[in-house]
Amino acid sequence: MRDIRDLNFEELRTALAGENEPAYRAEQVFAWLYQKGASSYAEFTDLPRALRDRLAERFSLRPLEVVEVRSSIDGTSKTLFHLADGRLIETVFIPSGARRTICLSTQAGCKFACAFCASGLHGFHRQLTPAEILGQVLHQRNSLDVDLTNLVFMGMGEPLDNMDNVEHALRVLNDPRGFRFAARRITVSTCGLVPGIERFAKINLQINLSVSIHAADDETRTRLMPVNRRYPLSELISACEGYLGGGGRKITFEYVLLKGINDRPADAERLARLARRLRAKVNLIAFSPVAGLPFERPERASVDEFIRRLKNKGVGATLRSSKGSDIQAACGQLAGSAPAD
Repeated sequence: MRDIRDLNFEELRTALAGENEPAYRAEQVFAWLYQKGASSYAEFTDLPRALRDRLAERFSLRPLEVVEVRSSIDGTSKTLFHLADGRLIETVFIPSGARRTICLSTQAGCKFACAFCASGLHGFHRQLTPAEILGQVLHQRNSLDVDLTNLVFMGMGEPLDNMDNVEHALRVLNDPRGFRFAARRITVSTCGLVPGIERFAKINLQINLSVSIHAADDETRTRLMPVNRRYPLSELISACEGYLGGGGRKITFEYVLLKGINDRPADAERLARLARRLRAKVNLIAFSPVAGLPFERPERASVDEFIRRLKNKGVGATLRSSKGSDIQAACGQLAGSAPAD
């Protein structure tokens, strides 16, 4: 049975029209689903009982099943969810000053196998549905009872490889009839899927785009990110230029620093050239250890020197705090693994 949150607003309105319901019913249902966060049709108290029964017969409404919640000493929390088919995904809540951010997953597993990331270690299983993506936001908002300020599509999986369902979720999140979440407080990350960037440029929402670059030369980037064989840097940068030329918002480069691999002075010089070309900001992240992966975090002096070189070239660069590393919730650590007994 299809989950009702897998319907966009127009599909919902059509379904309700087929039940001979007035047009305003769609707005009522959307409000119950996303503004009030109802988890059962019984809560839709301004709908006739007969309509609620018919909706329950046609569409499921299942909250995500929580397996485990882990809390970090820095306030970060990670929730492990069990999906209807047995797959596991993880979502992270990151408090930082006045910011309250949710890091969302878009796939169970990942097919792109970045060398430093845990999400692809066990392969790719399937795309998450709109209901499963939106369900992460609903659960975190309802269970934490906080006003969320930012959403980042940077959890398990590659968002632009699941563009149909991600776009659906983005529109519901931004819709004034849905979550009413400001587009400029939402960021979608990509490992560099050129067709996905081209499509993302056409969705006509002022959502931020973040490109996980992690190396500024093809040899190193291919070693770290196999996607570079298919879409090398020249094609990726060209797609980013097309995105900017079409009215897209400023791009951010995400760059995980790996000791002795992509943290050398020459790496900083190459990265600065690419960032200046796109007028991109650079978010640096010191590597967070993942069991079994042969990488190390650079010393702080090396990180500071890398940042200094970027800034000397006129590039805006910040070091992003890797919050939640003690619970395997930092960048690159999400794997969707069952808890240890």
